[in-house]
Amino acid sequence: MIHGVQIIPLKTILDERGMVRHMLRSSDPHFAHFGEIYFSVIFPDAIKAWHVHRKMELNYAVISGNIKLVLYDARDDSPTYKEVQEIFMGVDNYVLVHIPVDVVNGFKAIGGEKAIVANCATIPHDPDEIERFDPFDPTIGYDWGILHG
Repeated sequence: MIHGVQIIPLKTILDERGMVRHMLRSSDPHFAHFGEIYFSVIFPDAIKAWHVHRKMELNYAVISGNIKLVLYDARDDSPTYKEVQEIFMGVDNYVLVHIPVDVVNGFKAIGGEKAIVANCATIPHDPDEIERFDPFDPTIGYDWGILHG
């Protein structure tokens, strides 16, 4: 597991009318502060990667569909420097993933349907604090394909 990344199980309250799914509360120990919340829709087999935030902490939860979230630790002062972490999350594994600044991340919709990723970010969007890389960047060298076998 990449240093500073947290995977927090989330609560679902189900009854005959439907359900409520919790995401993040100001009283949670992993909550820093509120910047903005937005939703990213990703189509089947599409890849949204790589990007790294220099000021923004991310709090991802998948509210529809499923994704493979991939993290790469590019922080040269981190004990998990250059490690890769895969997290499968969504309706089948309803969790919140807290990602600290300077951890490279990206995701791919899996399971043949679009996914909706909610992010409760610690600052409002600022195009000057994000850096983007090609999903097939050889520096990271991650294979986004399905691992058969």
